[in-house]
Amino acid sequence: MPNPSSAYPPVNPRFPFLWHGGDYNPDQWRHVPGTLDADFRLFPLAGINSVSVAIFAWAALEPEEGHYTFDWLDDVMARCARQQMAVVLATPSGAKPNWMARKYPEILRQLPTGPGFEPSQMIQHCRHNHCPTSPLYRQKCIAMNSRLAARYGRHPALALWHVSNEYGGECQCPRCLQAFRVWLRARYQTLDRLNEAWWTGFWAHTFTDWDEIIGLDGSIESMMLDWKRFTTDQAVDFFRAESAPLRAITPDIPVTINMMGFYDGLDYRRFAPHVDVISWDCYPPYHDRPDATEATASRIGMTHDLNRSMKEGHPFLMMESSPGPVNWMPVNRLLRPGVHRLKSLQAIAHGSDSVQYFQLRKGRGGCEKFHGAVIDHAGHEQTRMFREVAQVGADLKALQPVVGAATRARVGLIYDWQVRWSLSAWDGANPAVRRYLDTCHQHYRPFWKAGVAVDILNGDTPLDAYDLVIAPTLFLLRKGFAERAEAFVAAGGTLVATYLTGVVNEDGNAHLGGFPGPLRRLFGLWAEETDYLYDEETNRLVFAQENPLELSASATVRHVCERIHAEGAEIVATYEQAFYAGEPALTVNTFGKGRAWYLAADGGLPLLNDFYARLIARSGLPRALETDQPEGVAAQRREKDGRSFTFVANYAGETRATDLGPTPRTDLLTGRTLSGTVPLPPYGVLVLG
Repeated sequence: MPNPSSAYPPVNPRFPFLWHGGDYNPDQWRHVPGTLDADFRLFPLAGINSVSVAIFAWAALEPEEGHYTFDWLDDVMARCARQQMAVVLATPSGAKPNWMARKYPEILRQLPTGPGFEPSQMIQHCRHNHCPTSPLYRQKCIAMNSRLAARYGRHPALALWHVSNEYGGECQCPRCLQAFRVWLRARYQTLDRLNEAWWTGFWAHTFTDWDEIIGLDGSIESMMLDWKRFTTDQAVDFFRAESAPLRAITPDIPVTINMMGFYDGLDYRRFAPHVDVISWDCYPPYHDRPDATEATASRIGMTHDLNRSMKEGHPFLMMESSPGPVNWMPVNRLLRPGVHRLKSLQAIAHGSDSVQYFQLRKGRGGCEKFHGAVIDHAGHEQTRMFREVAQVGADLKALQPVVGAATRARVGLIYDWQVRWSLSAWDGANPAVRRYLDTCHQHYRPFWKAGVAVDILNGDTPLDAYDLVIAPTLFLLRKGFAERAEAFVAAGGTLVATYLTGVVNEDGNAHLGGFPGPLRRLFGLWAEETDYLYDEETNRLVFAQENPLELSASATVRHVCERIHAEGAEIVATYEQAFYAGEPALTVNTFGKGRAWYLAADGGLPLLNDFYARLIARSGLPRALETDQPEGVAAQRREKDGRSFTFVANYAGETRATDLGPTPRTDLLTGRTLSGTVPLPPYGVLVLG
């Protein structure tokens, strides 16, 4: 992945600032006089310079078939233009109007009502309730989007198209199942090839006609993997269809969809080539456990990095966040003072060029009427949340030089949706194995803590731009990965893999000839079998007296202990207990100019922190701050035209002393010149320019 040395262009050159705003629903307030006047008075006071409108406004735009009402939207667009605000204009396909569902029931999404192939139930209410395959619904979306583009395409306030809202879910109506069969024929060409890939001889599942594939069967794990792939492809196809008129009529206006982080229902990387800018909706539970803020922060940092990585390092947009408590978490506690600012600036630190909210004005009714908002039900600026939002607005103005700044990463961590799906479909998989995202986060967290930038890669991403690549639990191997991995390590790269690597191919079938399949030569080992431990059980690793990283203290391991046999690899640690005591547990294999490490057991953060700290030091990887930071404090860096911006944040609920190093630097948020050890208050942030 390229590591740029200069800035990226703004999302829209006509609005070259950090966007601060979010979801705005004036269509819901048309019957309440004076609301818009109040809102547009308050927006500048909070530093709001952008709004996202019409996201769920189909019923307001077309209250009955063929009758369009754009006057209210014309008014909003005009107000935004007068205040030089950027408008993120949405297409309303995320929730269709009731008249359409009643008149055209074939557009409704359907899901099975029972465990077998029983008749489906139609989904009319809630949202994401359309069939993505329906030709009629696609026609309706194209007609609406064409009108929006024709009417507002040249409007001076239009900055970005926001297509639909949080694509997700699936439909199993007869039309979608037929589309699945068509998709399968294109993928496999013949039934013989499909039966081979799905291993349908098991339980006499062999298909002799394509029309026999009439529903999903969880006992055919490869079918479930393909269904996930198909669902993603259908969603991408639907998105491309409804965005086509926007592309045709307004080719100069960029297009985005708002994603949901590591949501497992869709492989977002399949969307990335088809959108102009990545955006995502970020709701970190910082209110949840005060003692877990660092874990939450690193996990959110990893998600920000995923979104930054999907367009080869281009800045992304944080399209939604909440300035207050949401309404859908198990316990919706208040954010503590300063936390809203902290999480907002964290997004900027990891590559966002915006802080956007759901929502700007709190709704009066509906299931989200108590969801956090900039403007509360009180309707004025004298609330704590409004003041905190206004502070963020002031901060973003001070950080204007950061727009378009890049993050230069020399470490890549592989997170592959297809690996996650394959592990989820694995009948009988140990719960520890199913926690694939948690495992990836454990390997990410030491780098986040050390201030080492990380790109989040896919299983088919080129590796040659990196010094170090980490592939936790790479259960499923993409075609060509083994060859790319060998070339990467042979050229001098370092690759780290773990237990359960190279177990199945892209069809989901086990590799023959021993695990880790085609990576066996690279790692110089053979994995024979895997021992899964109960939660209360542990084993220990004992390190060789002389080993490349000078690891010395023994380490506790849990959950997974894989039995491996070295075939040329150097044994760095062995198991201390169980019948496989003395057998290898951590190895390293020299391959060409590089090294391939293999960790056969789950050592958790204590082992990974030590292991990666030594790899970071030995590899000379750059850090945002070269000084070690206290617990709860972390730093990230963005760069632009030879200038660096270092964000230092305290995620702890108490003051921490942070060492900024000897070189004096200016805090862009306060104008102070700082160096050496300085106190950082609870949830405090510095941006050193």
